[in-house]
Amino acid sequence: MQIKILGCSGGIGGNMRTTSILVDDDVLIDAGTGVGDLSLDALLKIDHIFVTHSHLDHIVSIPLLLDTVMGLRSQPVTVHATLEVINILKQHVFNWLIWPNFNLIPDPATPFLKYNEIYVGNGVQINSKTITAVPANHVIPAVGYHINSGENSLVFTGDTAGSAAFWHGVNKIDNLKVLIIETAFSNAEAELATLSKHLCPATLATELAHMQSQPEVFITHLKPGEDTTIMQEIAANPQTAHCKALQQQQIFNL
Repeated sequence: MQIKILGCSGGIGGNMRTTSILVDDDVLIDAGTGVGDLSLDALLKIDHIFVTHSHLDHIVSIPLLLDTVMGLRSQPVTVHATLEVINILKQHVFNWLIWPNFNLIPDPATPFLKYNEIYVGNGVQINSKTITAVPANHVIPAVGYHINSGENSLVFTGDTAGSAAFWHGVNKIDNLKVLIIETAFSNAEAELATLSKHLCPATLATELAHMQSQPEVFITHLKPGEDTTIMQEIAANPQTAHCKALQQQQIFNL
């Protein structure tokens, strides 16, 4: 199983792209602006999109991807998400006002877009990998994802302030090799991080103290302009000094 980071920034500008992860060549975890760097051939291979939550930086490329590939595919693209997220996409994105309802095009029996409701703890088997939603604690309904090749696992927190339920599940994974965890703000903005249910370096340390295994830990969703400060604060704390900044185009072979 190959996992490629298409985007991992908390914003745009220059070469920065927002959250999107390509698993093998057929699955996206979130669909931020990084999806736009894929070739048309690569876009055509994407059959499944797993959405953590409905904030724009995580879903912005879904409508454009569908519009690009819809006439070139024989099968629909399936969006996997919780019911709350599916309802938001239906009401506020694919509503004919913001974007066409591809769940009805070309007709309801054979749409370009299908939805699959997921539940925390229930895995979805796609070829040789299993993708399971894990708990997240954000300002809107959200999940993270556990991606398991059978041999190795990667866990992506999505946007979260952390939760006991998340660590309860993660600590049961016996083949966890990589943890990608967000830290969106510096310690100077700890109050804003708390209000928006994101992590800062101080709360990252508190969260990682719950982890019982020793995977490689990578930091994502750094705010542009604050990324250097955030990583310096993370490096200065002995509890988090081992963490590395996730890089766009980084590849994990699991």
